[in-house]
Amino acid sequence: MERQVTVSSAQASLVDEVAQLWAEFFTGREVGPEDDFFALGGNSMTGIKIIDRVAEDYGVQLSVRDFYLAQTPSRVAELIEQGRSAT
Repeated sequence: MERQVTVSSAQASLVDEVAQLWAEFFTGREVGPEDDFFALGGNSMTGIKIIDRVAEDYGVQLSVRDFYLAQTPSRVAELIEQGRSAT
């Protein structure tokens, strides 16, 4: 039996925003909530640019390690939420 995951509209909105942010760095590609950073062609330079934008746009500093382990917009949005609640 599959477990249903309830996502608030605020969380869904943040996930969409993060996916759109990633799409800016993967020119010409649509990015979905569960798309893998590395499968999209992500590299260290792209990762650093996205991490910098997250800090700028959301006021949350992600570590490179956490970002790479997260790998998807959905999980990066979770890290942003965690970072917001820690402040």
